[in-house]
Amino acid sequence: MEKSSSASPTTNPDVSAGANSHSRLYIPSLDGIRTIAFLIVFVFHAGLKKLAPAGFGVTVFFFLSGYLITTLLRQEYDRYQTFDFKLFYLRRILRIWPPFYLVLGLGAGLTVLGLLKGQIDLPPFLAQCLHYGNYYRVLVSENNVTVGSWVCWSLAVEEHFYLLFPLLYVTLRRLHVSSRRQMLIFWVLCLAVLLWRCVLTYGFGASFDRAYYGTDTRLDSILFGCALAVNGNPILDAQHYSNKVWKYFFLPAGIILILFSFIYRSPDFKQTFGFTIQGIGLYPIFITAIRFPNWGLFAVLNLKWIRFLGVLSYSLYLVHDTVILAVEMYLPQLHKVLQGGISLLISFGLAYMIYQFIEFPFGQLRKKFSRA
Repeated sequence: MEKSSSASPTTNPDVSAGANSHSRLYIPSLDGIRTIAFLIVFVFHAGLKKLAPAGFGVTVFFFLSGYLITTLLRQEYDRYQTFDFKLFYLRRILRIWPPFYLVLGLGAGLTVLGLLKGQIDLPPFLAQCLHYGNYYRVLVSENNVTVGSWVCWSLAVEEHFYLLFPLLYVTLRRLHVSSRRQMLIFWVLCLAVLLWRCVLTYGFGASFDRAYYGTDTRLDSILFGCALAVNGNPILDAQHYSNKVWKYFFLPAGIILILFSFIYRSPDFKQTFGFTIQGIGLYPIFITAIRFPNWGLFAVLNLKWIRFLGVLSYSLYLVHDTVILAVEMYLPQLHKVLQGGISLLISFGLAYMIYQFIEFPFGQLRKKFSRA
């Protein structure tokens, strides 16, 4: 889940029409998409599991991360014909780590003090701190950490992606691989991940958790976004096909694919082909949401309060599940819906404070290490 803002705002009227600009861009609709993805995850964790597929919300975050990070990598390489790995990783550290370690440390402290249920054991806590908690959860145990903190498994997947993908991308650029071939390479990697999930599921009887939490089994959700960023990027490349084709054919087709992934309930299908179908379905949804930000329901994504929640989505994601479980602990007599409403308000308050005192100051510092 890429947590940074899309980029800096611009008054360029062509940004939603695929302008081939390498200036710092604001990408319409992405903050709104973050908000929707977070709300899906929140509603699931708040107890309405049948109404909100949390796994899809995470898949949206993964796709968005791949798309945005690769778009920024592409812009930097196009402008300078080089890529500064040191600055990239420094910016990632300044963006991801301060809120992450703050929330993780506070949760552990409240648990040790007995203000939250459970106990803290060093091995799983270190697994979270060192960003291999997703594999620890699957291969060892999901117990004895701060309640609600296991949502950080997805951050481990993204940290692994940040570590490896820039090396692959820059290598392809240095070898002068065309953007179309880059896209095909990423699609082949997506296919390889799907085949690996099938081997684990149908050949070795792997559990759903193994397929759901592993970096090796979920990386395709990010790579689909990477593929969109390098070829057919709605913010950098010329548009193919007419507006009507995108709005009235490709977009409905993407929505149908995603709905099918929800309706077809076979567990084996869900943990193998389900993620792939969702990744393919998100392709036209992202393209149309970015190219036509004021069309139809996409206009909702650009309402100020929706976009503001998207700005807070990283901190909201970090704190929300712990808050939900704490509210259930201290206010068990309340109805689930009321507990969820209180949890959302508390999560918003905490996320806003984290944004004001942690994310924004570190964001200003991060700008000093930008080559834009």
